[in-house]
Amino acid sequence: MSTSGQGHRALLLRVARQAMIERGLEPDFPPAALAEAQRLAAPSAPYGADVRDLRPLAWCSIDNDDSRDLDQLTVAAPVAGGGTRIMVAVADVSASVGPGSALDTHAIANTTSVYTPPQNFPMLPERLSTDLTSLGQGEDRMAIVIETVIDGAGSSGAPAVYRAVVRNQARLAYSGVGAWLETRGAMPAAIGAVSGLADNLRLQDQTAQRLRTMRHEHGALELETLEAHTRFDGDAVSGLVVEARNHARDLIEDFMIAANGAIARFLAERRFPVMRRVVRSPERWQRIVDIAVHHGDTLPPAPDAGALHDFLVRQRAADALRFPDLSLAVIKLLGRGEYEASFPGQEVTGHFGLAVSDYTHATAPNRRYPDLVTQRLIKAALAGQDVPYDRGALAALAAHCTQREDGAQKVERLLRKAAAACLLSGRIGDEFDGIVTGASPKGTYARIFDPAVEGRIEQGAAGLDVGDRVRVKLLHTDVERGFIDFARIGHEVIGRRRG
Repeated sequence: MSTSGQGHRALLLRVARQAMIERGLEPDFPPAALAEAQRLAAPSAPYGADVRDLRPLAWCSIDNDDSRDLDQLTVAAPVAGGGTRIMVAVADVSASVGPGSALDTHAIANTTSVYTPPQNFPMLPERLSTDLTSLGQGEDRMAIVIETVIDGAGSSGAPAVYRAVVRNQARLAYSGVGAWLETRGAMPAAIGAVSGLADNLRLQDQTAQRLRTMRHEHGALELETLEAHTRFDGDAVSGLVVEARNHARDLIEDFMIAANGAIARFLAERRFPVMRRVVRSPERWQRIVDIAVHHGDTLPPAPDAGALHDFLVRQRAADALRFPDLSLAVIKLLGRGEYEASFPGQEVTGHFGLAVSDYTHATAPNRRYPDLVTQRLIKAALAGQDVPYDRGALAALAAHCTQREDGAQKVERLLRKAAAACLLSGRIGDEFDGIVTGASPKGTYARIFDPAVEGRIEQGAAGLDVGDRVRVKLLHTDVERGFIDFARIGHEVIGRRRG
């Protein structure tokens, strides 16, 4: 199916809206939710013993260049003995979105923001997510602060969690901060404008690297994937831009993992339930073992996160260029994450990829409903109140959030494929190298390397499995259905067994 570049954006938006509706998601805010948002004012700051004034600290946000829904700020300070006190401030969204409100009802319906090339569909109206509950530069905002000391080896101390008023001193972007931290670019002007911020960010970067090293020593997986974002020229899809990892992205990821783990421990210590983010032991471990054998390496017969981490580190060192392809295959075989409500005295399911047992989602309440639920649990615990959810309701919410997240991710994948179909519609018959990313009775899928696009192998899929290298020819594209169809014309099979 060929398409006119002039109409790509409108076509993709129509596909996005229809895909959301088909999966039970609401692309539009109900009038009652919009009216409620318009009536809201920024939450007042009740300074006192229970709310600290932390506005003078050198808080900053680091996010995508165009992000306005800023959920968290970070800052750090050295402590005696070579450690670092890290602090993460999370926007107090629960102060504006009460249980049972029209805003809450819509947020429960979707449970997450949905990000698509033609348009983002936020969980909360922009009146909140990009204004009243966003930690915008120069604005005084209520927040939940998670504070912990990281020692010289990267171990985390006991967390402190409290309410505070904060002010974002600098709104920064991953691209500029990452290049500067890696000495590939000049210091962003916004950093130099805040006294002490440059040194603070260097300290944050050093501490994040210690946190990451410690996690990896405990078996957290060393993974790297290629995230391609759609580029438009007017209303036409003109390309896919791959965003590489850098120190700024790693810094935020490491601080958020530390903060989310601290929140899980904080709630558990107070005998509160935790809505945990879990990744179970991989069901297709044998296939991962086969992939390791193909790379001249070995893994134990039973799932072992530490052994898998060590294998991935060796492979990154041996072939950094192709490491994202290996990472993608492993991620596909690990399986999806899900939400699980855990209660005092109950055995806890861990996060296989992070090699941690205490982990929740708490640092993005503007974008994810589980984080908003967790924030309500935190505030109840801080106030000495009862748990605001009964056992059955919290378990049902966890299952619902997993189901809705799955739907949202399917919408996002469909729209990435639809945008890629726009880009490839004029290249029918071209040949590409790629890697198999999925193999099941529902179909076999491959991602080509240039451009980084995933499609289905319609001809010649027999015998292929995740991780196999393939050469394919583009047969067909269908933007509205997100179809990119390939024929296999060559392949390199990894292993002989199927897990």
